[in-house]
Amino acid sequence: MIQSVIEKAGIPTVSTSVLAAITGKVKPPRSLFIDRPLGYPLGEPNNPELQKAILREAFRMLADPVTTPLRRDFGG
Repeated sequence: MIQSVIEKAGIPTVSTSVLAAITGKVKPPRSLFIDRPLGYPLGEPNNPELQKAILREAFRMLADPVTTPLRRDFGG
């Protein structure tokens, strides 16, 4: 919810989510859905390549203009 306030101040934000249903209700401006277990929004421990890929995708989303909530599914 604070993400929307920050966006209105002109600062782009993105959140990672492992619970699509909750993200759908909260509707943050930008969210990246990660199909991983609860507690692993950047993937499993000791998997730096996956973690970097998730962060790269999240950072790429910061450039996307938002007029309605934008949700992208991480495909890596």
